[in-house]
Amino acid sequence: MKNQSPSLKYPTEFRSSPGAADALGQSEVFLEFQEHLSRVAPIDRPVLLLGERGTGKELAAARLHFLSKRWQGPLIALNCAALTPSLIESELFGYEKGAFTGAETRRTGRFEAAEGGTLLLDEIGTVPIEVQEKILRVVEYGTFERVGSSDRIEVDVRIIAATNANLVRLSSEGRFKQDLLDRLSFEVLVLPTLRQRTEDILLLANHFAVRMAFELGREQIPQFSDAAVASLESYSWPGNVRELKNVVERAVYRSDSSLITDIVFNPFRAFSPEHSLPEKEGAYTANDPMSIEDLAGKPFNEAVQELKVYLLRRALKQARHNQRRAARILGLTYHQFRGLYRKLSQEIE
Repeated sequence: MKNQSPSLKYPTEFRSSPGAADALGQSEVFLEFQEHLSRVAPIDRPVLLLGERGTGKELAAARLHFLSKRWQGPLIALNCAALTPSLIESELFGYEKGAFTGAETRRTGRFEAAEGGTLLLDEIGTVPIEVQEKILRVVEYGTFERVGSSDRIEVDVRIIAATNANLVRLSSEGRFKQDLLDRLSFEVLVLPTLRQRTEDILLLANHFAVRMAFELGREQIPQFSDAAVASLESYSWPGNVRELKNVVERAVYRSDSSLITDIVFNPFRAFSPEHSLPEKEGAYTANDPMSIEDLAGKPFNEAVQELKVYLLRRALKQARHNQRRAARILGLTYHQFRGLYRKLSQEIE
């Protein structure tokens, strides 16, 4: 029977700035983080954003900027990890003509570009010590020199630094200047992981699914089956919101209907073992079922028994041995699951 999902009517957010709309949530930990961010945003001091990859550090930096008094000024970002140590200094501070081989004209850096606004230094833990010295001077005195020049340049820039590294440990090891860490950490905001935001997973998944359906020109709103919802909510999400977005978009584009039933966490699973990446712990492997050939030559009751054991074992692994979640994955009530588990517990173990 064809799924009768309602037609898509897309709000403006799907047509304008999709990145900003990704900062969605209703969980207590997410709302507390946003409240904390909103409180510090108008204070014209540096902020340090800490969080795992994919938690939305750039989105948080943008929100800090647009809630500040500098919102009409530029928001400039630099991913420090994407540059070699020799390039970071010239990218940040610019250079004069003839400063080095290939410097044929003067070039302004990110600090000058961010004048009157905000500069996001992403992955600041990768910045070399000698460049940290110059950043510290900008934070303290608002001045710097371009590479190849002794002329002092004054700038008015708010710095937001972001990283997933342990800067306290790097500082104790002598790899990050303690003085700079002190200056950057007027306020430290720790972005919650998606594991801490279980209530937000389905909200975000629906958002990403609808947006992907719009991109594909589909007319019906995607919906997730109960088993798919259980899979999404029980997965550990090491890549956080960025990984969720990728997983959901892949599920929508691969589905032939608006009902999403197949969730693929590891896109490399179809490769042969010698070429595939190792499965993440707790990863869902629904498309790696027991082979029919394994059961075909066995008596009916024995084959059914083995299939039940396999399905329960797989659901428990997927749910990280949470029996209520495993029951939802299998489409059973908790009491039905418990009854089966009691009968088959010795074989499952």
